[in-house]
Amino acid sequence: MQRVAVSDQTEDVERRQRRRKQFPGLRLTVADRQALRAARGGGRRLSERRWRRIRILELLDHGWQLSQIARAMGTYPREVRRVGWRYLERGLSAARSDDPRPKPPKLLDTTQQAAIVAMVCGPPPPGHARWTVVLTAQEAQQRGVVRKVGRETIRRLFASHALKPWREKMWCVPKLDQEYLQRMEEVLEVLNQPWDEHAPVVALDERPVQLVDAVRPATAMAPGRPARRDYEYARCGTANVFCVVEPKTGRHQTHATKNRTAAQFARALKRVALSYPAATTIHLVLDNLNTHREKSLTATFGAQTGHQLWRRFTVHYTPKHGSWLNPAELEASLWSRQCLGRQRVATLTELRRRTSAWNRWANRTKLKIDWRFSTADARRVFHYQRIATYESKH
Repeated sequence: MQRVAVSDQTEDVERRQRRRKQFPGLRLTVADRQALRAARGGGRRLSERRWRRIRILELLDHGWQLSQIARAMGTYPREVRRVGWRYLERGLSAARSDDPRPKPPKLLDTTQQAAIVAMVCGPPPPGHARWTVVLTAQEAQQRGVVRKVGRETIRRLFASHALKPWREKMWCVPKLDQEYLQRMEEVLEVLNQPWDEHAPVVALDERPVQLVDAVRPATAMAPGRPARRDYEYARCGTANVFCVVEPKTGRHQTHATKNRTAAQFARALKRVALSYPAATTIHLVLDNLNTHREKSLTATFGAQTGHQLWRRFTVHYTPKHGSWLNPAELEASLWSRQCLGRQRVATLTELRRRTSAWNRWANRTKLKIDWRFSTADARRVFHYQRIATYESKH
């Protein structure tokens, strides 16, 4: 409960007693008249209450009676009397504004707030996946943190401490070590270098696909009626899609395969190599899958042929947990949303047909990937200056 000093209470009582007397009227000073005129016509938006008080002071200065001013301004005589007395006792600023209102007492003290925040930052009670506003209020009362608390108080506490228990993010970069920085900058330098027909930059990644078939036929869309399909489906196995793209030219070689074995990876690289016969080298951006090695090519085509095919490429591996650096991830997202969407594909043949059609469309439209994230952006985002390099003393 808020405490009020005894002297303040005495002044309030004396002020009320004086105001019960007949209002003596007032005369504004020249400076106050100019200030009111400037406030009323200065082009600033005024609240209805402030504008009414300015007009009350001006009409009192013109000698109007309290009842006349009240009728003219659509208010009560006691408000006119109160504004006039505030001007006589405390000046123009007090007459135009209100005294600061006392703030209500805090429902939670700092100790209780800290206890609730610590509780929410921990695991939720058994049987609950996450904290909610209602659950937090109930648990705070059951655990004896507070005697009684409402949902709005908990909501404000969450907002003041930037707590969002319903949100959960996944790690993008769990550990930023020297190896991660080196691989990241290597990939970024390759992706941001100018296009060279003798050294194209190609990104490759795999995307697993679940083959499913509808148990019941769907209903086609009609005017005023959306398409409908049954929630039940039949599983028909799995397949794989190699998402291959040259980001700067919009050249796509995405194709579907039965699986993503080492042999399929070797055939995908042979397909890429044959499409760039004039290239001196092909910069290939890959992730760290165990089949993305020279051994896959030598085991499929033989030691000599596989080694020669591998030497056609300059491989750049993304760091671990760094798949966001591979433009083929964007290619996979485009293919998934534009080619498949929510449609069901039951056979590998149908998947290949659809993927081939999308691939031809993407090549006709030259669907490019505008990669803008650079090494300078990486140093700014991850807050480091440069990579430490170590030279041998021998």
